Amino acid sequence: MARIAVTILLLVSSFYYISINHGRTELVNGVEHTATKLKHSSTTKQNIPLQKEIHQYNGLISFIGMDSTQIKEKLGEPQRIDRSSYDYDWWVYNTNPQNYIQVGIENGRVVTVYGTGDDVLVEPFAIGQPVEEIRSKGLIKPKISLNVDKNPYRFELTDNELNARPLIAMGNVYIQLYVDTFTDKISSIRFLDGRTLIKLRPYELAYRGELLSAKEVIPEKWQEIEQGTKAQILDITNVIRLRHGIQPLKSDEQLADVAYLHSKDMRVNQYFDHISPTKGGLADRLADGEISYQLAGENIAAKYVDGIAAVEGWLNSEGHRETLLNEEYNYLGVGVYEKYYTQNFIQAWDEEDQ
Repeated sequence: MARIAVTILLLVSSFYYISINHGRTELVNGVEHTATKLKHSSTTKQNIPLQKEIHQYNGLISFIGMDSTQIKEKLGEPQRIDRSSYDYDWWVYNTNPQNYIQVGIENGRVVTVYGTGDDVLVEPFAIGQPVEEIRSKGLIKPKISLNVDKNPYRFELTDNELNARPLIAMGNVYIQLYVDTFTDKISSIRFLDGRTLIKLRPYELAYRGELLSAKEVIPEKWQEIEQGTKAQILDITNVIRLRHGIQPLKSDEQLADVAYLHSKDMRVNQYFDHISPTKGGLADRLADGEISYQLAGENIAAKYVDGIAAVEGWLNSEGHRETLLNEEYNYLGVGVYEKYYTQNFIQAWDEEDQ
C-alpha cells in the first residue's frame, strides 16, 4: 500500500506547539498544577445543597461513599478493572457507549465516578446540557474551599478552567464538569469526594498544614496503570465520535506500539513535540513500525491528571478536535507512558475490503 509522507511545520509560542499534518492543525499542550501554602485561613460560604439534599438525586452522584457491593448490585460486574495512579481502581462499564461509566473504588468504597454518553444519569446535570444554564444559577465559582483532616485547602480556577472544566461543590461532593467549549455544552462529568479531589490536584491549590497526596506509584505498577489508561482513552474517544455521528475507531496494537514508543521517548528524553530528536516525525515512526496507511494524524498530551482529562483537553483544541473527529480515520493506536499520552490515527484498508 502506498505511503503518504507527513509534512510537519513547527511553530512555537510560550504555551503550545502547533503542527501542520496533512493540512490539519493540531494544538498540543501540557497541564501541570502546583500546590502552595496558605498564609492565612480563608473560607468562602457558598449557596450549595447540604449533603442530605444530595441524596435526593439518582445516578452517579449518589454512588459517592457507597461500598463496592452496592455498586455491583446497581451496575453488575465491571467489564474491566483498571488501576489508577491515585490510590483507587477504576471499575469500567463500557458495554453501552451512551452510558459509559467509570467508578473509582478505594478500600472498598466509591471515591470518584466519571460518566459520559447521552443516557448516563448525572443528576442534577445532564450530558449535552448548555453550561450557561448552570452559570446562570451561580453554581460556578473561581474559588472552592474545603477542609480535609482539619487542614484547609482552596482551589483557584483560571478563566480558561472556568469555561472548560469548572468545579462545583455540593455538600461533600465535588463535581468537575467537562465542557465542550465549541458547543458550550457538558461533554462529561466527574464526581469526587474531597480527599480524592485534593490528591488529583486538577487546579492550582493553596493549603495549610500537611498536603494530602496519593501514594507514590512504584515503578513496576506503571505498566498496569498505562494499559488501563490506554483502554479508557480508546473508549472515551469512541463515545465522543459516536456523539458526533462518526464511526468508532478500531484499535490496532501495532499502531499502539508506535504511539507508546513516542510517549516513552518524550518522557525519558524530556521533550514534548511531534518530532523526536532521534526517531523523527510521525511518518518516520510509522515507517519504523511497518504501518501501512493512506492518511495519518497524531495527538499528544502530557501531565494531565489522567486519560479522561487528556481526551477532554484534546476535544477543546481546534487541531486536536479535528483529528479526533476526522471521519476518514478508521484505526487508532493509543500509547501511554506514565503521564505522557499519544494517539496515532490512520486511514487504512480493512482486510475484507482488499
